[in-house]
This record gives sequence, structure tokens and C-alpha cells, in this order.
Amino acid sequence: MILRLGYDIQFDLPFPIAVVAMLNVHPSRAGDLQAPDEVRVEPAASTESYIDSFGNRCTRFLAQSGPLRLSNSTLIYDSGVADPISLGAREVPVQELPHEVLRYLYSSRYCEVDRFSMIAPELFGALPQGWSRVQAVCDWVHHKVSFGYQHARPSRTALDVFTERIGVCRDFQHLAVTLCRALNIPARYVTGYLGDIGVSVAPSPMDFSAWFEVYLEDRWWTFDARHNHPRIGRVLMAAGRDASDVAITTSFGMANLTHFTVVTEEISGADQSSFVPLASQAGQS
Repeated sequence: MILRLGYDIQFDLPFPIAVVAMLNVHPSRAGDLQAPDEVRVEPAASTESYIDSFGNRCTRFLAQSGPLRLSNSTLIYDSGVADPISLGAREVPVQELPHEVLRYLYSSRYCEVDRFSMIAPELFGALPQGWSRVQAVCDWVHHKVSFGYQHARPSRTALDVFTERIGVCRDFQHLAVTLCRALNIPARYVTGYLGDIGVSVAPSPMDFSAWFEVYLEDRWWTFDARHNHPRIGRVLMAAGRDASDVAITTSFGMANLTHFTVVTEEISGADQSSFVPLASQAGQS
């Protein structure tokens, strides 16, 4: 199937500032793109693209004071297959993990692994190792934490989520990631597009989504403590230790958000032939 992806994000800047945007589809999905995937900056600015230490594509530029608009719309092929499941996938002993995977066992800004060194084994230490134990972590977080956009707080850590039992998408994933790491299971935080494909349409406005991945057997696997069900049409944008590594925009100075729109939807063959970028549509309104 073909998905249309897009965003229109606008700011008001009191002063010129440097900006790093992480708004591109992840390089691992670049081969699936059916149209250009470039960050459009208005007013026009000279941009530089680079790959960060986690393998994510970033766009860097200097924005002038006044209104700033970041937009894009593209098409991507997706298999239409739900998140894969491998019930027999085993946990890998720490001494056998690849060097580059080890950092996903450490504490990070939102994931205080050391604070869960007794909590995680008490909750899940007696369970069989492997896929089923990670799923047990997801089940526990999904049922113990209440979701609500009114609960959003950018400073909330995994320990806060464990204590308060409330949060938004990223909070569910931070807690699950931290519990997995405290069990010596490498886990990383992921952000991307996840439309309401194959499920009931959510009443809330579309947003970027968060999920997490764990390293089992010899690869990374997708898990989602928020939805806790295999989904269709996930499109990876960026992965890191936690949300601080994959912020969609990082501004080195004040930037007041004034508009935020995200689109991800399946389109038919007829729609593909008449594809109009989201940025052009917004400019006509």
C-alpha cells in the first residue's frame, strides 16, 4: 500500500536561532519512498543534512526572526503487514551483545535504569526470558498507566510515570524501555508516523507517534506499550536512547509554536495520480 505522510509546523521566533530538525523518514526506509522527502523551510534558508550518531537523518539551518514554517509531504510504500511477532526470540546475554547495542542498556535522560534495578526484577524477574517477558512488560505498562493528552509534561521521566501512573504516548514507552533495560534487555525509543490504518479512527488530531524496539536474538523488534497491539503502517523516523535523542525540532533559542499538523493516511491509486503536497494545500488555504 501507499501512504501519504506530511506535516506543517510553524513557529514565531523573537530572534534568529539555529535549528536542527529530525523530520525525515529514517534512512532504513529511504528505499520505500515514492516521492522526495525534504524539509521545506520558509522563509527559505540554507540547509545542511547529516546523519547523527544514532543513524537518524537531521536537517540543520539558521532561521531568521519572525515566522518560521517547516513543511513537507511525501509518499512511501508500505507492505501493509502488521508488526512482526517472534514468540521464540531469545534474550541475548550482555556479554554476547554487539558493541553498538550496549548503550541501549544504560540510563538516559528520561530512563533512570538504576532506579529500577530492584523494581524490574521483582515484577518480571521470575518470568521466562525472551519475547514473552518483553510482552509482559508491555502488558503491565499498558494496563497500569492511564493515557490522556491532558497529562503531557515534557519533564516526566520513567520513574515519574511509574509513580503517577499517567502519561502520553512517550511516557508509556519510556517506562517500558526502562523496565526492559533494568532486565538487561536492550531497548530504544522510537518516533515516527502511525496512522489509524486498520483500526478505529481516533477522535484526537493526528500527531507523530512513539513506540520502542528491543534487541532479541539478532535484531530489533517493534513493541508498543501505548497501543499494545500489532499495527499496520508504522513509518520509522528516528531512534535513540529516549525522547531527548529524537526531538523533531531542537531550537537553540526561543521558538514559540503557533501551528502543528501531521498527516499519515493510506491513499488509493487514483489519489496517487493526483497527489498534491500538503505544503501546497496549506498555502492555498
